[in-house]
Amino acid sequence: MEKILGNHTIVEFYGCLPSIISDSKKVEEAFLEAARLSHARIIDSNFHYFKPYGVSGVVIIAESHFSVHTWPEYNYAAIDFFSCSDVIDVDSALNYLKSVFLPQDVKITHLVRGIVKT
Repeated sequence: MEKILGNHTIVEFYGCLPSIISDSKKVEEAFLEAARLSHARIIDSNFHYFKPYGVSGVVIIAESHFSVHTWPEYNYAAIDFFSCSDVIDVDSALNYLKSVFLPQDVKITHLVRGIVKT
């Protein structure tokens, strides 16, 4: 018998608003709200602004993490949702982030992580 340890959703936002994805406070607020909407249990968060532009950040959740790296000069955001729980509603988190970052194009890849024999 096999067990899946985690689900990893990799999201690419193209054509985002540079004014949003270059603001570490706005990005952090958006990710914290996305985590809340997904029913994640938030442990901590850490977001950093890189000069002259770009934000990297992570929301640590009891179920794993949500993370982002932005390139405002390319209107691009790379987003990861990783969870070891089936309770996390990634679609709600993703839809909320779409409403904030307003990407023109979205690419999504789903991975199953840690398939182990039990």
